[in-house]
Amino acid sequence: MTLDDVSLVMMAAGNSTRFCEAYPVKKQWLRIGDDPLWLFATRKLATALPFKNTFITASPEDFSYMQKISEYPIIKGGQTRCQSLKNALQHIQTPFVLVSDVARWDTDIAVVKTMLESIDDDVSCVVPYMKVADTTFYEGSYLQRESLKLIQTPQLSRVKDLRESLSVDKDFSDESSALHHLGKKIVFVQGNERMNKLTHRTDIWQHQKRLNPPCAKIFVGNGIDIHAFEEGKIMKLGGVKIDSPLGFKAHSDGDVALHALSDAILGAIGAGDIGEWFPDTDDANRNADSKKMLQKIYNFAQSVGYEIINTDITILAQTPKITPYKIMMQECIAKTLGIKKSCVNIKATTTENLGFIGRKEGVCVQANVSMRYIDWRFQE
Repeated sequence: MTLDDVSLVMMAAGNSTRFCEAYPVKKQWLRIGDDPLWLFATRKLATALPFKNTFITASPEDFSYMQKISEYPIIKGGQTRCQSLKNALQHIQTPFVLVSDVARWDTDIAVVKTMLESIDDDVSCVVPYMKVADTTFYEGSYLQRESLKLIQTPQLSRVKDLRESLSVDKDFSDESSALHHLGKKIVFVQGNERMNKLTHRTDIWQHQKRLNPPCAKIFVGNGIDIHAFEEGKIMKLGGVKIDSPLGFKAHSDGDVALHALSDAILGAIGAGDIGEWFPDTDDANRNADSKKMLQKIYNFAQSVGYEIINTDITILAQTPKITPYKIMMQECIAKTLGIKKSCVNIKATTTENLGFIGRKEGVCVQANVSMRYIDWRFQE
């Protein structure tokens, strides 16, 4: 067997639920220098060993965004790791596949080479493991730790057998458990503690000395939005209800300031525009609350590793008068985003009666935002 017989699949489609219990960033999106962990881990393994093909699974929420970043093909995952792997196997044409979790980013290449050498005609899977050092108690009795194994990834599997094992109506946590369920032969090789999984936020302590911190780049985004006035609607601007006989003509609630800010955030992280996220052809967005739209966009930005440094918003309006509402807008936006008030600035100007704004036909808002990578390190 040669590396031309092996495809690499990197699993990055998880929701990172345990890691994100009190933290906004998914673990696969921790920034290592300028790269997310999923891309860093993939490059590390794929450049060390030239596999025939390399694929990365992504959650449906992250799929499009990962495609914009990755030089490797991205496969849309499912609701479970098992389903994501099934989806990936549809693209595999080699007889063997090496499947690894990006949370086990520090793959020992020597272990992988041992796995490749251990495959034989009657072997379906080669699995790295660690011995259990601690006394283990389970359901009323002590277990013989000499017979226990802590299973790691990557795991090398015969594709034909793996497809067969995943065809049963059962969810498996890894390849070896699926193949074991069908009675296939599994070979175990000694793993390495470097390949221990990053699962909880506190696991960072074990990993951060071997990982570069996020780079200090600043990302700038600009958003602009315009809405005409419409009678019979409540006017919302900057998240605040404005005393006015007019509202904004829009599919949503028409908060032109929050729309501009949403676009600025999306621009800074390179994630499209608000129209892609909330198309006006979707009835679900009719009269939508722009604060919730902004929250969804910023939650996504945080989940992929960004945070706001500051935002500067300029409202161009002949009417209504903005000054009485500036502080309320500042407070509302800061609360919606979970940032300090000092990070939000609101400016307003008229157009000296020029143009559609001067004719009091509508309002234009321009928003600028600066962002940076979230520093995930624990301080010593």
